[in-house]
Amino acid sequence: MSRIPAVDPASATGEARQLLDAVQAQLGVTPNFIRVLANSPSALKAFLGIYQIAGEGRLEAQTRERIALAVAQENACEYCVSAHTAIGRKHGLSNEEMLANRGGGSTDERAAAAVSFAKSLMENRGDVSGAEVQAIRNAGYGDAELVEIIVHVALNALTNILGKAAQVDIDFPHVSLSELPQAA
Repeated sequence: MSRIPAVDPASATGEARQLLDAVQAQLGVTPNFIRVLANSPSALKAFLGIYQIAGEGRLEAQTRERIALAVAQENACEYCVSAHTAIGRKHGLSNEEMLANRGGGSTDERAAAAVSFAKSLMENRGDVSGAEVQAIRNAGYGDAELVEIIVHVALNALTNILGKAAQVDIDFPHVSLSELPQAA
């Protein structure tokens, strides 16, 4: 059971209601994570704003999900591993790929550089080496994409911290931190 209650969209009022309705309209579902964030409409609005802006960048949706899986695994957040496994599957990632992502790699050479860099950012709290930055550039990522990788790591770290601290109830098919995601 979540330590912080998930706001019921049906009984929400004011700005929380408007934000929850917007999420429902866009996604067709209102995940428990979003419902917990709705306890503070300001926090939810901030999250949705940066999430939207981050999604408009140059990184492909698959690479964003790969990064989310690596960060969630690194931070041991089962809610986020479960959520991003479901989302990754919708973006066409295979179970093999998602397991590689959770380990800090990828079956795709270019994506492997981004995922490895993301994992290093988490492990080293941002203190990465010049060689790691050069490896990203050598994989074909420009400065805009480099910044976006950093932003996605930070955004996912935020969701991991909230997910773990609040013990958000998992409302996606459950994926254990120690197991391979099962096919849908």
